[in-house]
Amino acid sequence: MKLEKTKISSYLNSAISVLSREEAFFQAPFHSHPELELVYVKESFGKRIVGNSVDTFESGDLVFLGSDIPHVWLNDEIYYQNINKLKAKAIVVYFNKDIFGPAFYELKEAQKINSLFEKAKKGLSITGKTNKLIAKKLEQLVVKQDFEVIIGLFEILSILSATTDLDFINSESYTPTNDSFKKDRLSDVYQYVKENYKKEISLDEVAQIANLTPTSFCRMFKSKTKKNFIEYLNEIRISNACKQLIETDMSVSEIAYECGYKTVSNFNKLFKKNTGNTPKEYKNKIAR
Repeated sequence: MKLEKTKISSYLNSAISVLSREEAFFQAPFHSHPELELVYVKESFGKRIVGNSVDTFESGDLVFLGSDIPHVWLNDEIYYQNINKLKAKAIVVYFNKDIFGPAFYELKEAQKINSLFEKAKKGLSITGKTNKLIAKKLEQLVVKQDFEVIIGLFEILSILSATTDLDFINSESYTPTNDSFKKDRLSDVYQYVKENYKKEISLDEVAQIANLTPTSFCRMFKSKTKKNFIEYLNEIRISNACKQLIETDMSVSEIAYECGYKTVSNFNKLFKKNTGNTPKEYKNKIAR
């Protein structure tokens, strides 16, 4: 599956777009765009791919995506069999972060919105009571016009910035190192792993980069990330393997070696542990 990069604002000729969709099945390709996106599935089921995560979705599924996250909603096979009673219905909101202007994001009152947008870079699944509340607000937003649309969007963002009913869709390790890591003692380690995951990386190497003894490094890494370094390294490698499976025609064995694994059997074992699927199963799900 090839990634298609686009700009929704240019395509729809609007910096904020609220769309109510009803189709036989969801037809958008695997794509990414700079606009943030809020998607509420009113009726449908299948699987959604967000970044390197593959999850099932059903009616009521509600997610918020940050800029440039590759994504697609794929209906189950039954939707492609011309059964008229089945419909794919959704409300989708696109907006460009820049519409609010840089002065807005410098306001003290906007800090929670800034934090929300940072979280959205990993993709957010909206759950619990907030799911039902936002779904209702989106139904109302569809019929609003002109400035009322902006007010409605602000209200939704305010609710999302204050709620705890949010689950990350992608692991933090799948997110590129950003400015918040610059003062982190582990930032050089993150960058080193990102650039060298294809080769063998020893604990002594990364401990030296962090200017710590291996024992102290392990203790600090576990404290900050809630996982040990080997788990993190494998997540980075598997994350890149997922990308290769999605975007290239390389074989499983080629991808295994390309991502730093010496044996295909070990790669298969760790891939299934991290994703719940074997590499072949994962690729087949993407290809359907």
